[in-house]
Amino acid sequence: MGYTGGFWVTLKQIFQERITSEYPDEKRPKPLRHHGRHVLNRYEDGMEKCIGCELCAGVCPARCIYVRGADNPPEAPVSPGERWGFIYEINYLRCIHCDLCVEACPTEAITESKLFEFSFTNRADAIYTRDELLVGDDGRPRKLAWEDWREGEDEHTSAWMRATSPSGSAAYEGRVSWSGELGYGVRPPEAGQSDDPDLAPPKDVEAKAGPVQGRSDTAPGERASDHDPDGPRAAGGGEGAVSR
Repeated sequence: MGYTGGFWVTLKQIFQERITSEYPDEKRPKPLRHHGRHVLNRYEDGMEKCIGCELCAGVCPARCIYVRGADNPPEAPVSPGERWGFIYEINYLRCIHCDLCVEACPTEAITESKLFEFSFTNRADAIYTRDELLVGDDGRPRKLAWEDWREGEDEHTSAWMRATSPSGSAAYEGRVSWSGELGYGVRPPEAGQSDDPDLAPPKDVEAKAGPVQGRSDTAPGERASDHDPDGPRAAGGGEGAVSR
């Protein structure tokens, strides 16, 4: 390619359709399972979902979450449990948005929105506190001055969690197994691998793995292994171990 050939490549692009968006006025749609800024959710009655168990902080690979729990005041409980998270901080200078905190949370208290466009003028603003993460009285995320929220970025938070099937069985897909959220109600499940809504969970799941999703079918004094046709499992689990 000669000297003028390089200019010809450039000139040809002038007459082709442009695919560049006018950012930030126009934004490309984000994936349904996009990982963005976290929010702390409430139940539909307004009570906070966080129980201060600190599992999110323990599982975080970047060590960016700091949580401290306290006993619920009997006269004005904050959460339905015995404890609540009175300190909750996320350092976004360290967060890698892996969503492991969402997976570890037993009450679906923390989820991730689609917002990722936020910048800070100082390091203190990068550390989000409980007051900034907790949704408002209408269930919507608090929109801070340095965040560029757009319509729909608070919808479908952590959608991949609602597509995950317990025990890896496709028979559980599409089944609601999460609680409602203030302002949104019960979020719909994401479509999975199967289109058959009448699929029932495999019977061998409960026979081998014992109680599923916190349900216990054993009588007092009995063990789950008494119902296992293969006998008790060795310590450390086995092929029938259930994971969330």
